[in-house]
Amino acid sequence: MTISREIRLRAKPNGAPVPSDFELATVDVPPPGPGEVQVRNLWMSVDPWMLRALREAVGPEAPPQPSRFGSSVVGKAPHANAVGEVIASGDPQFTVGDLVLSLDGWREVFNTPAKDLERLTPGRLPPQAYLGVGGLTGLAAYAGVTRVLDVKAGETLLVTAAAGAVGSTACQIAKIRGATVIGSAGGPEKAAFLKEIGVDGVIDYKVEPDLDAALARVAPGGVDAVFENVGGRHLAAGLNAAKPFARVLLCGLMTGMAGGASEPVPANLMRVVRQRIRIEGFSAGDHFGEMPTLRALLADWLETGQLQLRDTVAEGIEAAPGALLGLATGANVGKMLVKLC
Repeated sequence: MTISREIRLRAKPNGAPVPSDFELATVDVPPPGPGEVQVRNLWMSVDPWMLRALREAVGPEAPPQPSRFGSSVVGKAPHANAVGEVIASGDPQFTVGDLVLSLDGWREVFNTPAKDLERLTPGRLPPQAYLGVGGLTGLAAYAGVTRVLDVKAGETLLVTAAAGAVGSTACQIAKIRGATVIGSAGGPEKAAFLKEIGVDGVIDYKVEPDLDAALARVAPGGVDAVFENVGGRHLAAGLNAAKPFARVLLCGLMTGMAGGASEPVPANLMRVVRQRIRIEGFSAGDHFGEMPTLRALLADWLETGQLQLRDTVAEGIEAAPGALLGLATGANVGKMLVKLC
């Protein structure tokens, strides 16, 4: 029997989550049964979608979730992407020491059916990178910039929430492709980070009373494409700066994600008609087949210095709720992670 700790959802958040919505529990984890694998988590990812899952939490009496990606359940550990190491196996597909990816974060040790794990092949990326640039974060940035927006050399790309995990990766991939990149982020630390990774025009929206004026200053010729992660007034400013036939990717809409008040939908949508702007919704999951290509490219870019990583790391399972609350308020620069072991 192995002793483990886990974070459980104590109560469904009423709006934005607060620390009292979570509780730390100690559990006994038995040896894995036939077809099961026991994993010790090393790293847990903290992502915006987790805020939505908490807002949609159901009670323990609710019927079983139709998907492991379903809503959180009060009284149980929520879902989170995690990288861990196999410490015991009841399935021949996995051996002790294997590195695996799961949706079983928020806990230190757990048993799970082997079919719910993805084996990770050790390579040139560190384990935690599979939760960021080598996982859905990187895939969203790569597919968004190179496939959906198809940003080309000489074009100008606007990225909102540009100092976040997806945004900062998107900025750097666009620079590698020869584009001029405008990045919007909040606060001097994030603005400095964007300059450090080569962003051409940086907007600190926390000190800019007029985003339209700020965009006109750093991109006087307008923008060819927008990688939108925020929504609200940020999306409105991007539409106002868009050239004819510009492309807009809706990767995320963080405004209101944590359960607070959402900014209104932009009222300038008639500009979409006049400028013949294409707006497209996006999910990284539509591009899973490109993950091996992405991971190989990322390793090359990291080794040559074309891509820089920045993580914000919280230590220990007890720090996980605070890390999620920090993500909701924009406390992270780059990828938000929890180091569990």
